[in-house]
Amino acid sequence: MSEKIIHEANERAAKYFSRRHFLQDCITGLGATALGSLLGGCNIFSGSGSGEMPQSLNPLEPRAPHFPARAKSVIYLHMAGAPSQLELFDYKPELQKLHNQLCPPSILEGKKFAFIRGVPKMLGPQAVFSQHGESRAWVSDHLPHFSKMVDDVSFLKAVQTDQFNHGPAQLFMHTGSARLGRPSIGSWVTYGLGSENSNLPGFVVLTSGGKTPDAGKSVWGSGFLPSVYQGVQCRSKGDPVLYITDPEGMDRDMRYQSIHAINEVNKLEYEAFQDPEILSRISQYELAYKMQISVPGVMDINDEPEYIHQLYGTQPGKEAFANNCLLARKLVEKGVRFVQLFDWGWDTHGTGEDLSIDYGLRNKSREIDKPISALLLDLKQRGLLDETLVVWGGEFGRTPMQENRDGKEMPYLGRDHHVEAFTMWMAGAGIRKGGSWGETDEIGFAAVKGKVAVHDIHATILQQMGFDHEKLTYQFQGRPFRLTDVGGHVIHEILG
Repeated sequence: MSEKIIHEANERAAKYFSRRHFLQDCITGLGATALGSLLGGCNIFSGSGSGEMPQSLNPLEPRAPHFPARAKSVIYLHMAGAPSQLELFDYKPELQKLHNQLCPPSILEGKKFAFIRGVPKMLGPQAVFSQHGESRAWVSDHLPHFSKMVDDVSFLKAVQTDQFNHGPAQLFMHTGSARLGRPSIGSWVTYGLGSENSNLPGFVVLTSGGKTPDAGKSVWGSGFLPSVYQGVQCRSKGDPVLYITDPEGMDRDMRYQSIHAINEVNKLEYEAFQDPEILSRISQYELAYKMQISVPGVMDINDEPEYIHQLYGTQPGKEAFANNCLLARKLVEKGVRFVQLFDWGWDTHGTGEDLSIDYGLRNKSREIDKPISALLLDLKQRGLLDETLVVWGGEFGRTPMQENRDGKEMPYLGRDHHVEAFTMWMAGAGIRKGGSWGETDEIGFAAVKGKVAVHDIHATILQQMGFDHEKLTYQFQGRPFRLTDVGGHVIHEILG
């Protein structure tokens, strides 16, 4: 098999030095070049905002940011389905007084909801709140371990979005657009900084909860950026990456010879066409070869001491959020730029017990409580929290009203999607400790102070990674694109 691949590669390489190749392909290419100069802005092979091509054949070569960065890595914890801020962080005693009363018409007037119809009942908090730490942050009894870490985080209590369906809202939160085709934030970071570890991907994705996000793998895609910058999905169960082992009958030397032969042809292709996707192909072949040795080691949590397993509550050999939190620490420790965790199962409409506010949310919260707290503590004890930005949140929030899908009461208590106010938090890498910014009204329906948009979240993450979000651009379809589109402001109020 290997000999056949090498033979085919040699034949392909020989074509580049033949007269027939020149007459057949190069002359045709002159016409394509002329057409490309006329189309100009439609050139999909343009590079950075300056139009410069990469100086190296390695698109993941480490690069300097715009200014000194506070963060070397990002761990982004996304709770797919949108956790209820009213049962976790946004304490509203006035809402409890309105429990089971009909919602005032003034609140509903002119508003759109995903499922609420007619006049729903108000739903008081289904958790017990208390204040914690020197910051006196309100946290519910759903998160007893996290309540001990509140002095290390900054809360954003008035985050807003304009998308109330899961797929578009998740796309917006991770790519800056509700439409398909834009690069994810992890791709932007890797495009801007490259990778510090040539044996591992710069952008790694870990999922739990049994399903991927509603928006699918596009939330970690590279969009119009070269595909080398897309997230690499790894697994905490079975082989960490699909097809990472060599097929039967192929040893490491044979694998290396095959990849070397293929990439020699790819380099000739790049010299001929200057297509950055060819560089991606070269880099991905080489990285895949290196990952066969490096990934199984870093993705193995069995070698961690017992006290670490107790701290995180890990379940080796299973797909679990706790395992992924521990893996996230190991990955940033090895120099991975961006680690994205997606945990599915937070869509608490009340359609069943596992998706209810009073039972399902409590159980999901307990699944993440210990691992997230352990992650923050572990990073802190290892001196990594100062250079690792940790972000937690969903794609939108939940309503103060009880969901009444099609005007009917649900079998269990549930809340509908809500875009006007929800809570996120950040920690580490220059984020103010024990901070809080933003405030909602007395029932948690609308933001009244410190409103934060999705692009503001993006701008702040990029700021901590050393980027001016307005200058990290990529030329595509005739104009420079950026993660924050035409908006975004850094949230200075939570920066230390």
